[in-house]
Amino acid sequence: MATTRQSRTMELRIDPAETAPLPEAGVWRALAANAAEPNPYFEHWFLVPALQHLRNDEPVWIAQGWVDGELVGLMPLSIRRSYGRMPVRHVSNWAHYQCFMGAPLVAEGWMQAWWKALLFGLDEADWARGLLSISMLDPNGSAMQGLVDAASALGRPSPIVHHRERAMLASDMDGDAYLEAHIRPKKRKEWRRLGHRLAEMGTLLSSTLTDAEDIGEWCATFMALEAAGWKGEQGSTFAGSPEMARFFESMIRSAFDAHRLDFQRLDLNDQTMAMLINFRTPPGSWSFKIAHDPELARFSPGVMIEIDNLMRVLADPALDWMDSCAVEDHPMINSLWAQRREIVQVSVPLSGLRRRLEWIACRAAETGSARLRAMRKGKAE
Repeated sequence: MATTRQSRTMELRIDPAETAPLPEAGVWRALAANAAEPNPYFEHWFLVPALQHLRNDEPVWIAQGWVDGELVGLMPLSIRRSYGRMPVRHVSNWAHYQCFMGAPLVAEGWMQAWWKALLFGLDEADWARGLLSISMLDPNGSAMQGLVDAASALGRPSPIVHHRERAMLASDMDGDAYLEAHIRPKKRKEWRRLGHRLAEMGTLLSSTLTDAEDIGEWCATFMALEAAGWKGEQGSTFAGSPEMARFFESMIRSAFDAHRLDFQRLDLNDQTMAMLINFRTPPGSWSFKIAHDPELARFSPGVMIEIDNLMRVLADPALDWMDSCAVEDHPMINSLWAQRREIVQVSVPLSGLRRRLEWIACRAAETGSARLRAMRKGKAE
């Protein structure tokens, strides 16, 4: 059942993804272009293929905010079955395993109104359980600030319940100066040596996908490289299932059409060494996936293409930063990029006695866990 709530001049609609009347692509693009905080994973070219191929029958709702016929906010929602170790069902932004940022797409100037409308709408939704927990937020971003302000205005707490860091590239230096400032001379010398060895073996070519007719071949090559590496051994590749392969190629085609795709390739003669997929949302950008030929591992092809990428990003006047979207303490990218970005999870209670009791139980469990971690850390030190 759909839920509608009027908040000031904003109309909030929360509909199941199966029946949600999604905005037209042009309307959705206009929202993304005017978003207070960029998030490629909730733009139409990424979210629509994800809804089609990655849900695995998981219930998903689409929250949309409209003002006088203009789309001013959008975010997918889901129900999580547990909260940490607590068997408490609760509402969350839909953050599947191919999604690396959780901020809603909200037009500039509407962030606090969006969160208020969403909280009120979830209060009234019979399917909304427990509490609202939003993962993968930038603690310094407008989405986080808007949520904290909205919760405070409604007299609700909004604690950060989890945080981690991941590598980020953000500098006014050019590429050569950046590497000199942040990479040890011995390591830079090793990379130059590898470059000379590759040059002796033939022609080293760096290229970017520019022709739509080449998308199929580039996608097939990327999936083959990925399947040949450690992800193939773990069964976590895009080629691992027909549905994942369909998602990948559909998303890449949509990102290309939306001018959000930066697909890079490094070839030695006729052999592809490495490929890298980025998304552009100026003034920021996002590194999505990388794959390389394990047979050429001795030449560090992943590092080679990442160095090319670093040079390109720092030389691009349209980009101020790139988020690695990598796991915390990733050994390769953390050794190349000196900056870090904090990513947090925030929880807010919903109204109702049962929900309030679930909130209290979850917070008590979190506090107990935090104390236990602190005690263990103290003993270890």
